[in-house]
Amino acid sequence: MRIALGIEYDGRAFAGWQTQPHGNTVQDRLNQAIAQIAGAADIGTVAAGRTDAGVHAAMQVVHFDSPAQRPPNAWVRGVNALLPPEVAVVWAREVPEDFHARFSAFSRSYSYFLLTSPVRPCLLAGKMGWFHQALDVAAMREAAAHLLGRHDFSSFRASECQAKSPLKDLQRLDISEQDGLIRFDLLADAFLHHMVRNIVGALVYVGKGALRAEDMAGLLAARDRTFAPPTFMPDGLYLTGVGYPETYDLPSQADAARLALWR
Repeated sequence: MRIALGIEYDGRAFAGWQTQPHGNTVQDRLNQAIAQIAGAADIGTVAAGRTDAGVHAAMQVVHFDSPAQRPPNAWVRGVNALLPPEVAVVWAREVPEDFHARFSAFSRSYSYFLLTSPVRPCLLAGKMGWFHQALDVAAMREAAAHLLGRHDFSSFRASECQAKSPLKDLQRLDISEQDGLIRFDLLADAFLHHMVRNIVGALVYVGKGALRAEDMAGLLAARDRTFAPPTFMPDGLYLTGVGYPETYDLPSQADAARLALWR
């Protein structure tokens, strides 16, 4: 039977999503826990998208094939009992064999949370990005509008990105601000490696006055990573949703209560 899971994790404790020889990744710990519940020597999971070290997920979707039938509750409470506290299975669904966590997805959404304050965060360190001064949010919104639509995002692509094409359709880039906390919400068909963090880094440059809003169009047209500002810190980045055809009947977004801190 093929099972899909919705999981969330605190990325600070891991060296990213994808399995590594040292074993300190989200995928490694999840595979081990699922294998115990399935009574298998090894279980391989496939994720909707990879996340880097320090990046969090409120709605990562994975699938795996189990050699044994288990009730949905076993894939949630049973697996959670074997996971470290930084990872949790939120839901489980049996899905058809043609379901693929990565290739069946038609969209991904991310949110980035940025504190603008003279003093760095303490209680929420690692859970949000930080910039030491106020930013011009209106200018950042104007700059963000230049990125909407289907474009070549090479200027916002990491050099080690393995995507076959830099062409992505950025359907949403909303920026909201309240009491010094800025939230960026992005939705696209897919994202390049470091694409969100590179976009946020460029928008921060606009917000602090180092770039003009209209310069964003030039960065996009350059199709050259060396023209754009540095990659921003991973701390405030969250994978928040994955879109699938309705026939699979899967949640597409993280439960709002799981991000209640940011509302």
